[in-house]
Amino acid sequence: MFSSRMTGNQSSLVCAQLEELQELAFIERPIRRSLKTAEEIDQLTVDEDLNDIERAVYLLSVGQEVQRASVISNLPSLVRQNPAETFRRVVPKVREVLNGAGAEIQLVAAASFLTILQDDIILIHTHTYSILKIVLAHLNHRDAVVSSAWLETLLSAINTLPKETIKQEVLNPLLHQSPLSHSLQARLANCHILGNVSCKFDSHIVKKELLPLARSLCQDPEFEVRACMCRQLENIARATRVDDTRMELLPELVELAGDEESSVRLAAFDTIINLMELIDSDDRLHVVVPLVMSVCEVSSQADEAVLASLSFQFGKLCSGLAGSLSDEQKGRLLQRFKVLCVAGLQTEGNQPDVNETTLIRCNCCYNLPTMVSFADPAHFLSELYPSFSSLCCDPEVSVRRSAAASFHQVVKLLGSNVSLVHKELLVLLQDDALEVLDALMNHLVETLEAVLSRGENLTLDNKVPELLSALLLAEQKVGCSLRWRLHEKLLQRYSCLARLLPGELLHQSFSPRIFIILTTNKVLPVQKEAARTFCTFLRYNRKQEQRQEMMERLIQDLAQGRSYWNRLRFLDVCETANEIFSKKYFNKHFLIPALELVHDPVANVRYKLCQLMPRLHSSLRLPADKQLLQQLDFCVQKLLCTEKDKDVVATIRKTVLELDKLDLTEPFHKRHEKDLLDQKKEKEETLLLEMEQLERQQSEGKLNSEKHAERKRRDSKANLSATKSMSVSSSGTVVSSSGKEMRRAKLSRSRSLSSQPTTSKPANSDRTQKVKELSSSSGPGKPSMSQGKDNSLRTAHFTMATQSTSSMPVLIRSNTTSLLDRTSSAEHRSSSIDQRDHRTSTIDHRNNMMDQRTSNGDHRDHRASTMDHRDHRSSTMDHRDHRSSTIDQRDHRASTLDHRTSTMDQRDHRTSTLDHRTSTMDQRDHRTSTLDHRTSTMDQRDHRTSTLDQRSKSIDQRSSGVKDSQSRKLSINRKSNSFSIQSGRE
Repeated sequence: MFSSRMTGNQSSLVCAQLEELQELAFIERPIRRSLKTAEEIDQLTVDEDLNDIERAVYLLSVGQEVQRASVISNLPSLVRQNPAETFRRVVPKVREVLNGAGAEIQLVAAASFLTILQDDIILIHTHTYSILKIVLAHLNHRDAVVSSAWLETLLSAINTLPKETIKQEVLNPLLHQSPLSHSLQARLANCHILGNVSCKFDSHIVKKELLPLARSLCQDPEFEVRACMCRQLENIARATRVDDTRMELLPELVELAGDEESSVRLAAFDTIINLMELIDSDDRLHVVVPLVMSVCEVSSQADEAVLASLSFQFGKLCSGLAGSLSDEQKGRLLQRFKVLCVAGLQTEGNQPDVNETTLIRCNCCYNLPTMVSFADPAHFLSELYPSFSSLCCDPEVSVRRSAAASFHQVVKLLGSNVSLVHKELLVLLQDDALEVLDALMNHLVETLEAVLSRGENLTLDNKVPELLSALLLAEQKVGCSLRWRLHEKLLQRYSCLARLLPGELLHQSFSPRIFIILTTNKVLPVQKEAARTFCTFLRYNRKQEQRQEMMERLIQDLAQGRSYWNRLRFLDVCETANEIFSKKYFNKHFLIPALELVHDPVANVRYKLCQLMPRLHSSLRLPADKQLLQQLDFCVQKLLCTEKDKDVVATIRKTVLELDKLDLTEPFHKRHEKDLLDQKKEKEETLLLEMEQLERQQSEGKLNSEKHAERKRRDSKANLSATKSMSVSSSGTVVSSSGKEMRRAKLSRSRSLSSQPTTSKPANSDRTQKVKELSSSSGPGKPSMSQGKDNSLRTAHFTMATQSTSSMPVLIRSNTTSLLDRTSSAEHRSSSIDQRDHRTSTIDHRNNMMDQRTSNGDHRDHRASTMDHRDHRSSTMDHRDHRSSTIDQRDHRASTLDHRTSTMDQRDHRTSTLDHRTSTMDQRDHRTSTLDHRTSTMDQRDHRTSTLDQRSKSIDQRSSGVKDSQSRKLSINRKSNSFSIQSGRE
């Protein structure tokens, strides 16, 4: 049993193998039959010594049909190489082949002759004439496709032939034969010929010879001929005069607009719309407008083909009749357009053709900008916004793509009302179909310029962040797909955001994403476009910190990156930066990191650097960049000496030759243009830096003004408490200093009265010490120094007077009682003089305080004046110093100034307050307003100064009298002492 089973299995396997072999044999059978025999191979073999012309003639003569078709298709290249020999030997052979050839060779020949005519290869009209003969011979081919191909070639030949040839060879056969004698295909060809020939002749010939034939064709029994001739009437009308068009062609078009066939009516309708600029206002109002209204009413019951044609011409129709329509008629046309925008979406009863209704809505998207202008952009929200929103959210991708293609024109027309379509822009950016994004990216720059150029406070607008997020989502969606060309286009369009948005906003949102694309995307064109966009963001960023951060990221992650791929990308960034930035900026930030890659361990990086060397060298500006040139030469020498990779060595040698020829091969005007462009870029970068500094100063000014207001409030509170403490302390110091001076004066008087005759000099020294103490008790500053000098001069004067009195001769009188009496009276006078000295010291102390206050007031006035007159500080200081020195010369003041000290105390309080305020230079504006008041105060002070000068003179006279009394007292003391000594001796 087991063996029988085995044999059954083996037999089944054998049968299966036989079937497979039979199938293989059946497959190989037609292959063997299709192989060429030796005879056929000999027929297909051509002598290699023949040139192109001889080979073409040989193949056209004895070759097979495939070889002949190949020679005819290669005919344009033969004409380019040798036109004379081709038209003399090859073209006659082609004419012979076409006489009995099939449709395939006929189509190839028509295409070849059309290529020859369109490429302007022929320079002699005789060659065109030879082609014309061949075309006319095969124009009426029985095959419609072949006839259409030869007709297209004929129409192209008409544009290059002279008038006489056209009239003799083309027009005369048409004019001398009855149109009805030709076939339908021939009459259709005659319609096209009439339309193209009319532009070659003047209006008289057109009216006399061509217009009658055109009228007869408009009355042809076949509607295809009537429709074709109706569309060619536009060319005939443009070749004739305006009056002829009005009198001859317009009635014919109106008649054809009422034809029983819809295609004829639409042809007439389209022709009238295209000729709208040639029709005067009266004909528009009385002829065209009623015709249009009737067609719009009839089209509501017509089929989708009529609606598609009407929807395509609707925008041109409305714009042409805008000046001839009433408000009611405009409303009817707008209403009709709204119906067309939703054609096929609101189905009732019969299901319409989806393709036709989709085409109608696409045509409405095409006419949207014209209809917005027709309805007035101010009424867009009420008239066309629902239709526009419906088209942007249409369920068909083709309709949304058409809406995206015309979106930029609608945005431009809306102007300031562009925010109305913000929602639709977000919808199109977030569309799932990449075709919609592709159509929107074509004119995204114009769209974003219209949307974002609405003011400076863009960051406060809630719609801008939504737009940026939508742009980022669109980029991510495209980046995840395989359509890298669309991704490249999108990144190229995004570079315009650097001119439209603040750099800080781009730095936060777009720059990180662009940098990620630059470092992670594997498509080279996308990487290069990302590098260009990143460099554009870097160039137009006004924040120095952000620019520095972006440059550091480029150097750390790319130039110094661990992956050689990132280092290669940095060289691509350098190549782009050399085009975007100025030479100065490029050399400062990009050149050194690029040259450091000469030590890179990967040969591909060094190879890329060698290719970039000429551009790096062209960015140098001598002699300013002499050190950079030395570094570049060092890199070249290092590569020449130490490089081991053969590709890098070959490239660096080629680069050295290019560097040697770089300055010699480039013309002077090109270098001059590059220099001007570089200067322009450098000026723009400098302007951006100045704008950044100005913005920073404005922001700092705002902060300083806020701080100034707070500091002013604090200072006003602190000045009140400081003034009170200063007034109390100043009164205490004055009282204590006056008490000390009184005690010192009494002690000196007691010593002078009880001392021996030899104590005159110590008395004078005590007086000098008292004067020094008075001078030391005065306030600090420049007035105190001048006052100390005056006090020292005063002390020297007293010392000289004492020395002069001590050197006088002593006179001894006999009347001692009179001397004693005089001595007592002198003592009494000395006590009164001491009291006067005490008063004088008190007055001096008060004068010192007044001088100090006056000097403080002068210093305050000096500060106030320097705020407005900084250029005249030195002269003002000299003048004030002279004034202060004049005031300091007031040595002694009378007792009548006591009642003025209270006023000076108040002035001192004001002076301390103003001194504290002048510590901050931010209060310039407030101080300037008080200068006039201070000037008037200075005038009063000058008046007081003159009064004080007069009083100081009277005090000087009194002091001189006091000095005389003192000298007398001293002489009396010496006389009394000498008398007592002599009496003791006696």
